[in-house]
Amino acid sequence: MVLLLFTGYCSFAQHSDIDILKDINLNRNKALDNSMAALTNTVYPVSAALPISELIAGYARHDKQLITRGWTTVAAVGTNFVVTFGLKYGVDRTRPYITYPELQPYKHNKDASFPSGHTSFSFNAATSLTLLYPKWYVAVPAYAWAGSVGYSRMYLGMHYPTDVLAGAIVGVGTAVLTDKGNKWLQHHRNKSAHLEH
Repeated sequence: MVLLLFTGYCSFAQHSDIDILKDINLNRNKALDNSMAALTNTVYPVSAALPISELIAGYARHDKQLITRGWTTVAAVGTNFVVTFGLKYGVDRTRPYITYPELQPYKHNKDASFPSGHTSFSFNAATSLTLLYPKWYVAVPAYAWAGSVGYSRMYLGMHYPTDVLAGAIVGVGTAVLTDKGNKWLQHHRNKSAHLEH
């Protein structure tokens, strides 16, 4: 009975997933295609520029806190890469336009669909930046950008909604866990240094 209910739920979820994607991709305003492609292509440059900027500014100002933040962001990006691509090759979900050829993707990628890498890296960057500057005027545009990237992945026919949702969770989760791990490490270093004195 439980197996039957679970199978029915999975089937319903899969139908909702493709129905939402088709609605977004096939009913899109094609005049926005180039803008959406440009938006989606900002992700990897921003993900690289954020920690590099933090480190350059930190070393230039001799700001130990900013240097530590920069290296934490580097670790967050690295952790996000490992988790995202580990899931991609572990789950190995076929891209939606392969299963549903009526979709109109802006290009054809050969890697797996779940989770959305662009979405995970955008949410990772937005979370890392918000942890560095916990102000609403930083968080709102950062997450608006990340959310728009996630939407662009569906608009461009590249990912199912669940790929995008999973990408957002992975991106936020890896940034938060890396931040907490760094704080734990700094606390224990300071504690050890205090005991030595």
